[in-house]
Parts: sequence; structure tokens; C-alpha cells
Amino acid sequence: MKLLKTDLKNKVLQSMINLMDNNRALLLSANKKDLEAFKKDDQAMYDRLIVDDKKIDGMITAVTEVMQQDDPIGKTISHRVLDDGLEITNKTAPFGTIMIIYESRPDVTIEAAVLAFKANNKIFLKGGKEAIHSNKVLVEFWHKALTENGLDTSWIQLLTLNREETQAFLKNPTEPLDLIVPRGGERLIQFVKEHARCAVLVSGRGNNFLFIDKTADWDKTLKVILNAKTDKISACNALDKILVHKDIPNYEAKLKDLETTLKAKEVTILVDAKTQQVLSDEALIPNEDVWYEEFLSLKCCIGTVDSLDAAIETINTFSGGHSATIMTNNKEKAIQFMENVDCAAVYQNASTRFTDGGKMGVGAELAISTDKLHHRGPLGLKELVTNKYYIFGDGHVRV
Repeated sequence: MKLLKTDLKNKVLQSMINLMDNNRALLLSANKKDLEAFKKDDQAMYDRLIVDDKKIDGMITAVTEVMQQDDPIGKTISHRVLDDGLEITNKTAPFGTIMIIYESRPDVTIEAAVLAFKANNKIFLKGGKEAIHSNKVLVEFWHKALTENGLDTSWIQLLTLNREETQAFLKNPTEPLDLIVPRGGERLIQFVKEHARCAVLVSGRGNNFLFIDKTADWDKTLKVILNAKTDKISACNALDKILVHKDIPNYEAKLKDLETTLKAKEVTILVDAKTQQVLSDEALIPNEDVWYEEFLSLKCCIGTVDSLDAAIETINTFSGGHSATIMTNNKEKAIQFMENVDCAAVYQNASTRFTDGGKMGVGAELAISTDKLHHRGPLGLKELVTNKYYIFGDGHVRV
């Protein structure tokens, strides 16, 4: 794959900024068609589907920020000269061709493409059928930005395939794929893993946990829980499960306070048997499978645990490996929690809603990876590269 000059890539991005800004009405009209065709049986997906002027401003900001970032390609990772004079340099290099599969969010069509392109990768965008009109317009913008700058439209392509066609494409793509990123629920991830013939980097589900330690500041705890649970229910960084230490001061009163606070925001509560002894009006968690679920709704589980170790074990058993928080004023316990919980992002006294490329200083993100290879957490521009060794010799032979 040809390496493009940084200034050429940035010219394409500036063209894209202008196209989005000058053609807002066209994009809003396309999005209106998607919204009108969508059956509002999934509020979280509907919320992600909406494009308005604020969302367009966010897309423009994402492209602008990537344009302003350093080109991640060709950066020296290491350099050494061996005793025999052999010179070895390890540099960043493009993946090649990336495919991302996602649902509902038209802004992913912008963020995924801008990151892949700036990192000198081609990208196949497999968006959901619910956003087809919005995505077609956005990819038309991309193609115009590319052609305005003398580049082929094959750098950014939209795939409009059904499930069977997608399966066939994964098994026999029209060109070699180097990386696939499924950005969605467990069923999508398993589907891609089953059929893909290349590396798969999982953008995992949320199902995020918060543990309330004995030393937690209660007012801060309620504030964090409300933000994590209700600020944006459609986000993968939203809170789903709350674990309470059985020995927190005023255990029963605080459980009831938590119940009242959540009910005031219309959050449905499920509880384990221990918690139900206090919150007797709440439904019992019906089975263990619920602990694995990502809700994407105004719903949460509250459980009681005997210790910090029990909380860690519960989280490592059931969470999606995305984000987890401990509310505590004990730094040693916070460190123990953060070192032993197996998630991409771990917090002390803060909302899980911060697991986001923009909020974590990464900028636009392709996804939040819950894999341990090749990267974990927000996949920004610097993470959309692999590496290559350059070895310079002078007739060297191995003896």
C-alpha cells in the first residue's frame, strides 16, 4: 500500500470538514429518513442514530483534531547498531486494510474513517441498515474529499451487506483484510470471530461495575452512580452493576437512600438475595446470566459482597472487561482493586463515563478495545498502527 504524504492526507481531511459544514441540510435530511424508518423499540439504538447540528459539530471537531495530530506512520520505536555494524530500526507502519462493523451511529462513519485514513489504512465501513441513508451521504462526502485531492475512493468504502453477504465477505473478502473491528454486542463479536479469516480486535460490551467500599464518601458515591448510570444509557461506558460492602456504615439506610435516588431517575432495580432483605420491594435477580448482561437502559443490579476480594472476583467473573470503579477513601484498597480487576479502565472515585477517547485525551476513537492484543482501551490514531523492522547491512551474513 502506497504511503501518502502527511500534507496530502490533511488536505483530504480539510476537504471533508468543509463538505460536512457546507452540506448540513443534506445530511440532516438523510438522517431524518433513517429516524422515520426506525421502530423505536430500542431507545438506546435510536439515541445513537440521531444526527443534529450538535452531532455534526462533533464530527467536524473529530476530523479537525485528527488533522492536527502528528502523523503516526514512520515513527521510530527503537534504533540500535549491533557490534557487527548491522543497523536495526523499528518503525510504526500501517495495518493495511481495516474493516469495522458497527450499528446505528453515523458518527462512527466519520471517526473510524478519519483515523484509518490518517494512519494510512484503507477501511471498509459496515454500518447497520438502520443508518443506511446517513452513512451513504457521509461516505459520498468522503469520496468527494478524496477525489478533490486526486485520490482513489477505494481508501474509504461503505459495505451495504446483509448478514449472509457479510458472512461470505468475511470468509472471502474482495481484497485481503488485515484487521476487523466488530463494534457491538456479544452476538456480533461471536459472529465475526467465527467467520473472519484475519485478526479480530474486539470492541467489547460494557456491563460496567461499581464497588462501594466501607470508607466511601456517600455523597460522592451517589453523584458518581447517577452520572455513570443515567447520563447516557446508550453508551458502552454506562454503569450496570453496583456492589455494596456489607459492612459500610449505616448499610440499610444507605441502601434505601440509593434505591430512592435511582428510583427518582426512573431506574429499574434488580437485587440479590442479601440486598433484598433490605430492599424488599425490588425484584430478585432471576438468574446468574443477568450479571453478564449489558443493559443499555435505565436498569441496574445491586448486590452485596463480604469483602474487597469478593467484589474483585465478582467483577472479573461477570464484567465485559470494559470499565470498573471503586468508591473508597482508602488508597491502598483502591490500588488493590485497580491492580486486580481485569478491565481496560479502572477508576477510583470517578464515573465510568470517562472511558472515552475524547475524555481520556486520545481524541477520536475507532472503538474501546477490551482485547489485550494489540491494544486495550480507546483506539485512537496512535493505536491504529503496527510496526516494521528496517535492517541496514553491508554484505552481512549470519554465521
